[in-house]
Amino acid sequence: MIIKKKSLGQNFIYDKNFLKKISNFISSESNNTLIEIGPGPGTLTEFLFKKKFRKLILIEKDQRLISTLTKKFLDKNVNIINIDALEFEFEKNLIKNSIIVGNLPFNISVELLYKWTKTKKWPPQQIKMVLMFQKEVADRIIALPNCKAYGKLSVVVQSRYIIKKLIDVPSVLFTPAPKVDGTILEFMPLNEYKEVDINKIDKVAKMAFSQRRKKIKNNLNEYIHIIKQLDIDENLRAENLSILNYCNIARLI
Repeated sequence: MIIKKKSLGQNFIYDKNFLKKISNFISSESNNTLIEIGPGPGTLTEFLFKKKFRKLILIEKDQRLISTLTKKFLDKNVNIINIDALEFEFEKNLIKNSIIVGNLPFNISVELLYKWTKTKKWPPQQIKMVLMFQKEVADRIIALPNCKAYGKLSVVVQSRYIIKKLIDVPSVLFTPAPKVDGTILEFMPLNEYKEVDINKIDKVAKMAFSQRRKKIKNNLNEYIHIIKQLDIDENLRAENLSILNYCNIARLI
């Protein structure tokens, strides 16, 4: 069994019944390219390898695991890349009809998600993502307005994806067991606000949530004329505004 590196945020799942359950959420056809982030020892990869795909790309940072993966998945349609997922140029290298999957290292999961969300071209090459996050992070991603967990992360990601919660993953299923549970989410590209600059959405949301208890007339004072133009109550707080509200403000900047 591979000894995990704490610096890489590694927590592996070996339970085949649960891995099969995860695999069942990932449907693919012969024209899809499957991209797995952090396959580790290849426990989920074993199930992906049995699916239909045009190409299977494994992105693994830990050099120790590369030889294991190479031996297990020796196939002309499998490409194993020894690189940090944060350094991989997804926009440049992603193939049309890609499906990104992975038990993301908890320490870089949000940074990776932003990387896939703030891409220049929309819709992106990936048609779907099935990703695992720390449960608390997943709750923030899918949080709705008027909820304590609703924040900048919720606004930015929901402006670009339709997100569905698939399943919670108890910490005891990981080796070694982390202190927190995980949650698997499905992301499908959303085109409704694609013409709105994602960086402007990010900027407005960041300003609005900079001081949660203050009203938007204070946090978004720079855009108060836009807020009035949109007939949004300036006495609301950041958590009271919808994704549409944020996108409309960003659209008019």
